[in-house]
This record gives sequence, C-alpha cells and structure tokens, in this order.
Amino acid sequence: MKPLVSVCIPAYNNAAYIKDTIDSVLHQTYPNLELVICDDKSTDNTVEVIEKIKDDRIKLYKNEKNLGMSGNWNHCLSKCSGDFIKLICADDMLAETALEKEVNALIQNPTAVLAESDTRLFDLDGRPKGFYRRYKTKGLTNGKEIARKGFFVKNYFGAPLANTFRKSAVEQTGGFDPWYTYILDYDFWVQLACMGDVYIIHEPLNYFRVRNDSNTGNVMAGDKTEDYVKEHIHLVNKFRKELKLSKAEVNRSVRIRKFRNFAAGIYLKLFVRK
Repeated sequence: MKPLVSVCIPAYNNAAYIKDTIDSVLHQTYPNLELVICDDKSTDNTVEVIEKIKDDRIKLYKNEKNLGMSGNWNHCLSKCSGDFIKLICADDMLAETALEKEVNALIQNPTAVLAESDTRLFDLDGRPKGFYRRYKTKGLTNGKEIARKGFFVKNYFGAPLANTFRKSAVEQTGGFDPWYTYILDYDFWVQLACMGDVYIIHEPLNYFRVRNDSNTGNVMAGDKTEDYVKEHIHLVNKFRKELKLSKAEVNRSVRIRKFRNFAAGIYLKLFVRK
C-alpha cells in the first residue's frame, strides 16, 4: 500500500469552479489519497456543489464561523491524516499524474521536504495564458539555495498547488503565519525549504487560473501593492540570518519585488479578464 496523501482544499465562495478542482484530485493516478475540504462559511452554494459529489475519499468540514485565509488553511492542515500533503486552492487543477510523480520523488529522496512541478496558466475561459517554471535545476536542490535566489528573481515555489510536502516537516513549523494577508504561502514554502532539499520536476503538472479578482490579482492590478511590499520586506528580514542576506541584498530584493509587482499588474490588466 502506498502512503496516504492528503489533498486539502480551503474553500470560500468557489461554487463556480470547485467541481473542476475536486474532479482533478479524484482522478489522480496515485491510488491512496484523501480529499480534505474545509468550507470557510461560504455565502454561495459551494457546500451544495461539494455534497453532490459522492466519493468516500472526500472529507468535508464546515466551519462554524469564517476563519479567514490563514485560519482556514491551517484548519485544513490540522485535518490531514496523510504522510504527505498538497494544498490546492478551490479554482485550480492538477494533472492526473501530479501526485504520483511528486509523492514518488519524496519517497525516493528522504532529504527532500518538498516536491514541486511547473505550472500552466489559464484564464477563466480555459485559454492558455503562460507558463510558470520552477527553479532552473531539476531533481534534488538545496532548499536554502532556491529560497535565497528567489528573493532576487521570483517566487520559485509559486502557488500552493505546485507543491507536495511532508506532514512531518509541517509539524516543525507554525503552519501558515497569520501575520500575512497576501504571501502567507510564500513564507510557508521558505520555512519548509530551509529544512532540507527540494525536488524539482520540470513538467507542467498543475494548472493555475489567472484572474484579476483573486487575492494575487487584487494586489498586482489593484491598490494593495504597498501592503504586498510591506509583507515582502517582513519576509526577507525574517529569513535574513538563515539565508545570510546582507542589508544591501535586502534592499535589492525589495526593489526587484516592486518592479515585478508593476510588471504583473500591467499583464493582468492587459491580458486577463475577471
């Protein structure tokens, strides 16, 4: 029997897309999985859509009150029973072999705390909008190297759906840090990466919906860029000693982040509809 994998979906008002997300999980070639869904007091018919899908692997939890993003994401983690975990937002999707390839990489490489793959970007109409590639190496790479280089280029870890990680590693962290509003996942991946190696698979094994009205879109194409930059400053300083960053490097990382936000905002406004 293969180890149990917990795929968790933190849901909130995702009725329009969550069935596609659930279907992509239930059709995985990896045989031993549970699907943990925590609905954060949705005001639309998200729960109704979920309950119409009959599969014993689905475990649905309905929050008695809205916990917010970090609260609900951590609630998802607390309900996971598997040796390995993947968190996927309720409008994204996985390729059929995503879990099989990422989990096998972790099983075969005990120093890896995280396995990740490349991402294809799509808009709400299913039209391709680009490609998000992980760090330049493939296979095992020191996690601190990826985290450090990412502060000067881009977030190589990307959206949550790109990553599968060990539950044992999560137990050494505080989970998703509620201090953050926008980049709590980036902080979480850096925490994990600092614990060991990352296994990189250069195949597009996950599909991310690019949209202006997402959390990221509201920052990049909206008026929250300053808040995002403040969080980036906090993140870089949090790991400054661990990743041996000088003050000049911290400042350079912030300048690069501001430029990337500006460029991403233009991209979203020109090429992506809500």
